[in-house]
Amino acid sequence: MEKRFPPWLVKRAFHGEDVHRMKILLRKKGLHTVCEAAHCPNIWECFSKPTATFMIMGDICTRECGFCGVRKGVPDPLDKNEPERIAELVEELNLKHTVITSVTRDDLYDGGAEHFVKTVESIRGKIPEVTIEVLTPDFKGFIESSKKVVDSKPDIFNHNLETIPRLYPVVRPEANYQRSLDLLNNIKEMERDIITKSGLMLGLGETYEEVIEVMEDLRQVNCDIVTLGQYLMPSKKSLPVKEYILPEAFDRYKEEIENMGFLHVFSAPFVRSSFNAEIVMKKK
Repeated sequence: MEKRFPPWLVKRAFHGEDVHRMKILLRKKGLHTVCEAAHCPNIWECFSKPTATFMIMGDICTRECGFCGVRKGVPDPLDKNEPERIAELVEELNLKHTVITSVTRDDLYDGGAEHFVKTVESIRGKIPEVTIEVLTPDFKGFIESSKKVVDSKPDIFNHNLETIPRLYPVVRPEANYQRSLDLLNNIKEMERDIITKSGLMLGLGETYEEVIEVMEDLRQVNCDIVTLGQYLMPSKKSLPVKEYILPEAFDRYKEEIENMGFLHVFSAPFVRSSFNAEIVMKKK
C-alpha cells in the first residue's frame, strides 16, 4: 500500500466549466488523453486551460511497465480517422501548442510511426501555426520509424528514459536504456535543429548520483530539455513509491543540471513530461 502523501504532494482537484467541456469534447470525438489514462495529478489544471496531451493508437499498451497506469493487453486495430478528429479538436479549442503521445504498439510493423506522422500532418493541415510536441515510444530501436516522425517536422521530439539504468528490469522490463539514449542521439543526427526532450520519475529507489549520471548521458546525446517529477502510483497494481523526494531536493537537482548546459530544466514534485509543455515554445 502506498504511503500517505506528504503535505507538498496534496493537490486539490477543481471541476470548472472548462474541465467538463474538455471531457465532453474528448468523449464526443472518441479520443484519449494520457492525462486521463495515466491518472495524472495535473489533469484538472491542464484541462482548465484548456490543454491536453492526446494519446493516439488506442488506450491499450503492449508492454508491461511497472510504473504505468495505462491498460495492458491486445490493442484494437488502428483508427484511420483518429488523426483528423484530433486536428478538428485542436482547431476547435484554438490550441497554440499540442502534445501527441501514444501507447506502445509493438504489434505494428513500424511501432505506429506512420500514425504519428498522419496526426502531425492533419493538425498542421488545419492549423499551420500550431507548435507540436511528440512524445514517442522507442519504436524497438528501428531508425526508419523514428526518421518518419522526424521528417513530419514536429517542433519537439520527446522520449522519456523514465528511470535510471539499474531499475530498468523492474520499471521498464521490455525497454532498454541504451536503446532509448540511442534514439535521442539519432534524432539529433537526423535533424540538428529539432528540440529533443526526456524525463525521469523520482522516488523509485534511485540515488542522487545515479540521476546525475543519467543527466550527463543525456547531455552527451545533445538532449535539450529534461523534466524531473515525483513518481506516484497510478493504480494499486503499480510499483510502490520508495521515497517522496523533498521539494528542496528537486531544487538541488535543477541547479546542478542547469549547469550542464540544458536549454530548459523542469524539476519539481508535480512536474510531468508534458505538463506546461507550451512554456518551452514561449521561451524559445
